[in-house]
Formats: sequence, C-alpha cells, structure tokens
Amino acid sequence: MLKIGSHVSFSGKGLLNAAEEAATYGSTTFMIYTGAPQNPRRKPIEDQFITEGKEVMAKMGVDEIVVHAPYIINLGSYKDDTFELAVRFLQEEIKRTDYIGVKNIVLHPGAYTDKDAEYGIARIAEGLNEVLAGVKHTDVKIALETMAGKGTEIGRSFEEIAAIIEKVDDNSKLSVCMDTCHIHDAGYDIVNDFDGVLEQFDRIIGLDRLAVVHLNDSKNFRGAGKDRHAPIGAGLIGFDAMNYIVNHEKIRHLPLVLETPWIGKEKGKERPMYEAEIALLRGEVEGRFGEEFLDHVERLDFFFRKQDVSRRDYVVGVWELLKNDPKAKKADGREPMERLYDMVKEARLFPDLSEEQINHRLTGYFAFPAFT
Repeated sequence: MLKIGSHVSFSGKGLLNAAEEAATYGSTTFMIYTGAPQNPRRKPIEDQFITEGKEVMAKMGVDEIVVHAPYIINLGSYKDDTFELAVRFLQEEIKRTDYIGVKNIVLHPGAYTDKDAEYGIARIAEGLNEVLAGVKHTDVKIALETMAGKGTEIGRSFEEIAAIIEKVDDNSKLSVCMDTCHIHDAGYDIVNDFDGVLEQFDRIIGLDRLAVVHLNDSKNFRGAGKDRHAPIGAGLIGFDAMNYIVNHEKIRHLPLVLETPWIGKEKGKERPMYEAEIALLRGEVEGRFGEEFLDHVERLDFFFRKQDVSRRDYVVGVWELLKNDPKAKKADGREPMERLYDMVKEARLFPDLSEEQINHRLTGYFAFPAFT
C-alpha cells in the first residue's frame, strides 16, 4: 500500500489533531511541524496528545509519518547568533521528533546569504556536526531537502547535497527528501526522464539515502529556480509525470507527502485538494468519491472539448502567457485551474456543487482518462 498523505496541522491537540485531519483526506502517512514553522515558540511535546494521536494512526493503518524542521533554521548563515540559534533549535526539534517516534525530520539545508556556495556547504556541514553531536541518543535522521535554487539556498543540485553529506562526520544520520517541484525548478527533467534523474541521484548521493518524497506540481518551467507549488495536474509537471513518480518501483515504498497549495476564490476560505489528489494518485477515485464523481469528470471533459480546451495544452499555454506576457498577466492573472473553474461556473454545469467539490472534479479532469 502506498504511504501517501499531506502536510497537516499540529495546532490545537497536536498529533491527535494532525491524525484526524489526515484521516479526512484518506491518508496513509502525513507530515507535521511540531510548532509554528516561522518561530521558535513551542508547547511541551509531552502535552501534544501523542498517545491519542497514535491511537488514531493505528486505526488508519499509518505506521510512518514525517516531521519538517522550521523554516527559520539556517545552518548556512555566517552570523554567529543565527547559526547558534539554528543549531540549538534543530537539536530541540530532533528531540521532539524522537519523542513522537518519527525517524526522519526534513530540513532545508540553509542559505549562504552574503558569502558563496562553497562557504555555505562547509558551514551547513559544520552545523550538522554540532547538531548531531548533541543528539546522539536519538534515532532520528535529518533528511536534507533538495531545493529549487531560489536566492542563495544550498541543495539546488545533487552535488551540493552530496558535498554536505561528505563533510559530516556521522553521516549515517543523514538522509534525503526529494521535492518534485524543487528538482523540476532546479533543472532536472522529471517530466520526460525521471528514470535518468533517479540514476543521477543514485550515482551522486545513493538511493539508499532517499527517505521522503514531497509531491508538488510546479507553477514554473523547468530550471526557473523559483519554487512555487501547484496542485497536481495544474502545473508544468503534470499528472502523468507525477503519477509515474508515485508509482515508480524505487519510490513507492517511501512516505509520499503533498504540499500542494490550498485554493479558493475567497481569501481565507481556500481548501486543499489533498483528498482528490491522494485518491487519484492511489488509483482509488471511485471508491473514495463514488461513480457520480467519474460521471462529472467525463462531463467536464466533454464540456471543455466543446470549448476547444485540451487539458495539458491549456495548462501549459496559460502558464506560458502568464510568464511571458506581462500585459496579459496584468489584465488577467488567473491561473489555469481558476480559469477553468470560472468557465464551469459561468456555464452552470454543476449548480448544486460547492467550490471545493468542483475543484475536486477539476483535479480529476487533469488526470482523465488515466484513472478511468
């Protein structure tokens, strides 16, 4: 069975809240932050309903989840106070992760800011050595995340990840998280040659270190170095490539975690597409949503064909327009999924469905006819 899920909230009742939210999406794994990712304030992990959460996980059949380290940790910084905060905070997060019983904590390696990549790699390795020296009693591995190449961040190539690993004394405590949007935006051709990308990864880092996969489509063309996630199928990676990745024999045993954006016309009322994305990638749409869902997706396909809309060409074409024509973007900045939603609403195709339900069906449309 695929271990597939999404990022879920740890607020309120901690692990219990996270597990219950994950259950509503049909998840078989999930990812949490043990507190707000933007600051170091933390509630005692002992008070985070860990036992209750694990009881729900057991009922769900979930036996492996992932923790993500906070964004504010930057082991690449040359500033001593920032560096020392990163070391101490990461050590505390590893202890919290170990208390929960999770074996991988995903970490953005860091950014070199005013220095250079060589400095950044050495500084991150220095920080990891210090971190690991203080948490030897734990069984947690630090999963270095592949990055998109935005700004001065390190981890934009497999070579940079490998260089960090090589410089860490106890690198048996290091694993890797592969983010599909990030490596696409960094220039790796996962759409046409994912097998070749995996071969590169194996040669440079080693597939035995791959521990987590973040499943994200991208709002950017390959090599843009931007890191902007899109719902599955609504971006420039596309459903077919994402489905191939998820079901790849060298990937499918790992925790597969969606971080796709929540969407909606009204600010503050956006909703995730996790439930539909998980069902589509697992190949269980009819069992999750029923036969009517399939009928609705076929109606969408028929409707859009009458509008001369071809799903993949349309998505790529809209992104090309938004990226290459500033005047057109200023006049109409709607992304592909929003444009299609507006067409459906204007035609009153599904007058009794909510915005979330229509967007679920549009997510299915991006995958049609692969799941039928």
